Amino acid sequence: MSATLGTLIKRVQPDWSIQVYERLGDLAQESSNPWNNAGTGHAALCELNYMPEAPDGSVTADKAVTINEQFQISRQLWSYLVTTGALPEPQKFINSTPHMTFVHGKANIEYLKKRVAVLKDQPLFQGMEYSDDPATIAKWTPLLTRKRNPRQKIAATRIESGTDVDFGALTRFLFDDLKKHDVGVNLNTQVTKVKQQTDGTWKIDLLRLVGQTRSTVNARFVFVGAGGGALALLQHTGIPEIEGFGGFPISGQFLKTSNPKIVAQHKAKVYGKASVGAPPMSVPHLDTRIVDGEASLLFGPYAGFTPKFLKTSTWFDLPFSIRLHNIGPMLAVARQNFDLMKYLVGELLATRDKKLQALREFVPTAKLDDWELITAGQRVQVMKKDEKLGGVLQFGTEVITSADGSIAGLLGASPGASTAAPIMVDLLKRCFPAEYPSWEPTLRRMIPSLGTKLSDDPAAAAASLAATAEALRLTA
Repeated sequence: MSATLGTLIKRVQPDWSIQVYERLGDLAQESSNPWNNAGTGHAALCELNYMPEAPDGSVTADKAVTINEQFQISRQLWSYLVTTGALPEPQKFINSTPHMTFVHGKANIEYLKKRVAVLKDQPLFQGMEYSDDPATIAKWTPLLTRKRNPRQKIAATRIESGTDVDFGALTRFLFDDLKKHDVGVNLNTQVTKVKQQTDGTWKIDLLRLVGQTRSTVNARFVFVGAGGGALALLQHTGIPEIEGFGGFPISGQFLKTSNPKIVAQHKAKVYGKASVGAPPMSVPHLDTRIVDGEASLLFGPYAGFTPKFLKTSTWFDLPFSIRLHNIGPMLAVARQNFDLMKYLVGELLATRDKKLQALREFVPTAKLDDWELITAGQRVQVMKKDEKLGGVLQFGTEVITSADGSIAGLLGASPGASTAAPIMVDLLKRCFPAEYPSWEPTLRRMIPSLGTKLSDDPAAAAASLAATAEALRLTA
């Protein structure tokens, strides 16, 4: 998010000075790190949680289409940056990877058929295939069907326009380009305090972790893109807009294999349905990952719990985030989400054999000896005030901005990085209303569909998908 915002600002207002402060010794080591996420370019092509079945059995495409529209904006921005030389060879950060859904059981198959029926006429979902024939599914990806019980009813969808994204590499490439535009990137530097001054600027206290030297800097605008660490920094600013917000951390693990014989049998990101009470980020999926040019497979995530908001932070993050203004909403969320608590406890108690059973739902021939357990990144779900319920748990991202637009920060999780471009464009509009009209022509050159809906224009949607696929060299 921070790299994307800096990239946009340097294109629309190149004379502005930007400094970036990173607590760790390298960039993209938390949520953006390729092994801390599944690298799914979230376009709602395979994520069933974006199209839940209503109590009356109906299925609507509204949220899925919105997510896809947002991802197309990110693709257009990346395409522009590749064609202008700001980003290197696209295969270094994005690769064509079919997106699939996979379900079994009569009820789930009926749901999947309804989902396909709703999406088949959507311009951004053209090319989606459906099959409940094991032989066809085996051609798509053999691992799903090999030695599966032939009496088990299965179904899947597949769309070739999906992608695998190394967000860690993308983040570093964006910052490499920003450095060429005189943006200062300060590693091993912790922001310890952010306080607004009487003139409206923000005084930022910094601690250089190597040498333990302290300094301050004043800024007219601050963006807090600290992942799980954003909540604490925003709370310390004292802005009223952060009141009522809390965070619930969920950790996770993946099973990973780089065994070439296994990896060769599966080129896709395959998503199933979440367990009852499970958060959207815990939807089981078997993913092709391409990192540093090498392909691996990830399966998971297996959810867990730790009070840390970041992998590299402290065990006091959760208790220290509790305030008088957010304890009510947090308790309300706890009361309403008993199923989630039950799910997390079950995940914490899961044995290696139980983890293997979950993997075998996707890969019947799986053996634990071929897979290693790796720790995924921390995700901090947003909890906020709600007039009717007292508090709600929000699955998604939330941009917090001060009333004067001088500071903003991002909370939440998925779809996150996939929709960084539209989220940061919207942030520019909210925080710089006076400047935005003069910036819009430049933004439109970078992002041609900005301000329109590709889903309303099949020809424009097809042209945009083809153009970005060519620029990013996405071939099936």
